[in-house]
Amino acid sequence: ALPGWIFLRLSPYNLKSNVSILAEYETAMTLLGSSLQDNEKRTPLHAAAYLGDAEILELLILSGARVNAKDNKWLTPLHRAVASCSEEAVQVLLKHSADVNARDKNWQTPLHIAAANKAVRCAEALVPLLSNVNVSDRAGRTALHHAAFSGHLEMVRLLLSRGANINAFDKKDRRAIHWAAYMGHIEVVKLLASHGSEVSCKDKKAYTPLHSAASSGMISVVKYLLDLGVDVSQCIHTPPRIQLCSHCSITTPRKDRALDVVVNELIECGANVNQSKDGKTPLHMTAIHGRFSRSQAIIQNGAEIDCEDKNGNTPLHISARYGHELLINTLITNGADTAKRGVHGMFPLHLAALSGFSDCCRKLLSSGFDIDTPDDFGRTSANCNYQCLFALVGSGASVNDLDKRGCTPLHYAAASDTDGNELLTSRCLEYLLRNDANPGIRDNQGYNAVHYASAYGHRLCLELLMETSGTDILNDSDVRAPISPLHLAAYHGHHHAMEVLVQSLLDLDVRDSQGRTPLDLAAFKGHVECVDVLINQGASILVKDFTLKRTPIHAAVYHIGNRLPFGTWLLPVYCVYSLLNKGASVEAKDKWGRTALHRGAVTGHEECVEALLQHSASFLVRDCKGRTPVHLAAASGHIGVLGGLLHAAQSVETLPVITDNQGYTPLHWACYNGTNWTERETPSAPSHCAVINDNEGAAEMLIDTLGPAIVNATDTKNRTPLHAAAFTDHVECLQLLLGHNAQVNSPDASGKTSLMMAAENGQTNAVELLVSSAKAELTLQDAVKNTALHLACSKGHETSALLILEKITDRNLINSTNAALQTPLHVAARNGLTVVVQELLAKGASVLAVDENGKIRKANTIFSGTFLLNVSTNVSL
Repeated sequence: ALPGWIFLRLSPYNLKSNVSILAEYETAMTLLGSSLQDNEKRTPLHAAAYLGDAEILELLILSGARVNAKDNKWLTPLHRAVASCSEEAVQVLLKHSADVNARDKNWQTPLHIAAANKAVRCAEALVPLLSNVNVSDRAGRTALHHAAFSGHLEMVRLLLSRGANINAFDKKDRRAIHWAAYMGHIEVVKLLASHGSEVSCKDKKAYTPLHSAASSGMISVVKYLLDLGVDVSQCIHTPPRIQLCSHCSITTPRKDRALDVVVNELIECGANVNQSKDGKTPLHMTAIHGRFSRSQAIIQNGAEIDCEDKNGNTPLHISARYGHELLINTLITNGADTAKRGVHGMFPLHLAALSGFSDCCRKLLSSGFDIDTPDDFGRTSANCNYQCLFALVGSGASVNDLDKRGCTPLHYAAASDTDGNELLTSRCLEYLLRNDANPGIRDNQGYNAVHYASAYGHRLCLELLMETSGTDILNDSDVRAPISPLHLAAYHGHHHAMEVLVQSLLDLDVRDSQGRTPLDLAAFKGHVECVDVLINQGASILVKDFTLKRTPIHAAVYHIGNRLPFGTWLLPVYCVYSLLNKGASVEAKDKWGRTALHRGAVTGHEECVEALLQHSASFLVRDCKGRTPVHLAAASGHIGVLGGLLHAAQSVETLPVITDNQGYTPLHWACYNGTNWTERETPSAPSHCAVINDNEGAAEMLIDTLGPAIVNATDTKNRTPLHAAAFTDHVECLQLLLGHNAQVNSPDASGKTSLMMAAENGQTNAVELLVSSAKAELTLQDAVKNTALHLACSKGHETSALLILEKITDRNLINSTNAALQTPLHVAARNGLTVVVQELLAKGASVLAVDENGKIRKANTIFSGTFLLNVSTNVSL
């Protein structure tokens, strides 16, 4: 082995001239050239290409380095050499057949890299080897797009001379001239225009190069395009809008001045200062960003002050929404209507209050607007934002007006989410209560402020409401909400809010319409703190709901199967332990006779099952269909849970045969793979066995624990686990069972073997395994004398039929008849299996065989190779 320091000395990152060292270690060359990679899968060849060291590149390649090796970004050494503008390195790589069409993860070729990095000489070496210089990357951009974006005039000229498509567009329909204009590369724009680029072309958003240049304040490009006669009629709308799309809304003062110049230039050239297709005017767009000087120029050139966009919003609405007080003042001074309705019938005051701009509210109120005017939903400005509430109520806003949902400002305050600052929310609510807000008012669903505060977990708000109204607000029997405040706090996990509520409630077992208690909901959601609060205050842990008849322990286990956020997956287990330690019954059953252990077996949470077993939960308890937790764990493929249950089973001296009401053992269910294989004859088969995770492992564990005899155990219809695995095409289980001496030719009550089961259901993988490896008997017939070949043909499973035919050499088997005297040829012809018919004829199938109805066959024609055999439809002997 080479000493570690050798690799440091050999690294082209550290020494530019390593040729003499490399020559001394030919064995190291093989290692470096073929396998050595850094954390980003870059080889020494990548490093040498990056440094542009042609000598080291040559030596590494001659020592076995892969010239087209890719790093984790799929960059080849040729990409690296081109990015470093190293012409010599590129020539070495090309001499050794480097792939000029190699793509990285962005689908960029070396030519794209050259165009983006001003590597003109490298591009000159690449282009003659390319069949097409217009190859696009993942974004649809060609090398010309990259060169234009980077402003490389010489590169653009080279690409155009080599046939680059000047009007090629990317996935957003943007041409090279769009990007050159946006970046302000005036010489590139001129070159593209002189070579025939469409200067008025539009992208998918209908933006032209003039839009692009205007958006970034490139006044020289704007002037050049205007001199070319580009239509200016709509470009005045563009700057703020494209800035928004290009994340340029935060600009430097220099950029702002440039944009102001562009706006003035466009206006002077006759740009339309009024509406675009979506109803927005340039004044709307300046209102978004508060561009005061630009708005002045637009207003002075005749912009309509109260022009509405498609949502009904005027520039005053937009300014209020974004909190631009100075612009609001300008618009009002120029006659803007403060009482004009916008989106959802809201006034500018609504939007300012909704966004929390109290200074804007004061400015709008000073214009004499009626503060209690509602929007389309019946909401006044006082319903909007707590930061504006003091100004609005101080100006006479009503605190008890209802919106269309029946909510008052107090409802909104109780539900306020102020970035976790509950103190601000409580101050808002306290202010409303001091100004005679009624906490007992219920909305259209019957919820009052206490419900909202409970749902959002505002403890301070609840304390204020309890102090103001006492317990009467919780026990108002005149109008009952569909769910209590305690339910809401429990469901959302607000244990601090619950601590306030339980002090004012006498009945902690209050039920919702489905009979669920707050403890049931808290356990279901895995909120252990809420569970502890309720249990410690005396909530019942044995009460059952009305619908599923489940107890809180069922609910806790049930939720474990649902997707939980990272870091919270153990919380339901803590709920289970908490409930068990307080006396929850592990034997309690729901409406289907299932215990919490049944639920745990399905959800697959090992810690939960362990907790239940530690508290003496029985693994042999049966549900209404006779299934034990072992059945359900096996069906669900939860290896860890099944292992825990089987470990508990080993403590039983004499383990009984575990079969359900239909005679299925856990091994039957473990071999079952997602389709209800019993549904045709037993419609009541379980829906909880729909998805399997790791059934092969479950089956193996069952065999190891319960003994090999279970492999050939049969259900009430005499079906073995092999039948189940064949039905569902579960090849891994088939191999496992066959390896434990499963009887491959064992028939069920209808005479079907596992091969027949697979053939009838078109499970080609199972058929192939059974006829090839297991040597299943092909001559066996079911109760109506169908062979596996008959069954495959009867259901139209051509591939399965061909797999069986491949193994048949006996003509008697080819012409065997079922109870209806039909041969496989009858059945295949009737179902239009042309290829199967051809194979049957090739293997000697009789075309004159007559079924019980005296029919030779039902189809009119049989295709066999290149000849057509015509047989009458109903020939009788």
